[in-house]
Amino acid sequence: MKFSSRIVLVPQVNIDTDQIIPARFLKVTDKAGIGAHLFEDRPDFQVPKGFQVLVAGDNFGCGSSREHAVWALTDFGFKAVISTSFADIFRQNSLKNGLLPIVVDAKTHVLLKPGTTVAIDLASQTLSIENGPTVEFPIDSFSKTCILEGLDEIGYILKHDAAISSFEATR
Repeated sequence: MKFSSRIVLVPQVNIDTDQIIPARFLKVTDKAGIGAHLFEDRPDFQVPKGFQVLVAGDNFGCGSSREHAVWALTDFGFKAVISTSFADIFRQNSLKNGLLPIVVDAKTHVLLKPGTTVAIDLASQTLSIENGPTVEFPIDSFSKTCILEGLDEIGYILKHDAAISSFEATR
């Protein structure tokens, strides 16, 4: 995964999953179209279409565990969210659904102004900021492999079906 995009900035801290996608939209089981309700109850968050990177304040995705929050972000078109920290469950839901949560330090975060273009290269784990530095970001190797190969956890296991079958045949 390598791409460039201008960023959208939602600088508020502690944006919880109910702000990302209101509870009344949690009844859907299909991801398609849920992005239309992204930040629906937050008219102060004007998120234009066509951007692939959202820059958020600290502790993004806190609150209740809602996989729908990640669905809404990806259906809207986001491929990555950059913050100084993420709620643990939101971060895991993001990784499992192909949304890249990038953690940067506060010094880097302040360089991310509205409309700035960034280039993200997951293979090298780098974030390059227009007229600024290139910084590395952390990601575990399993999640990195899954996102790069477009796999979920089951797909990753099935990728090793021949080795599993061979092992099982010897038991």
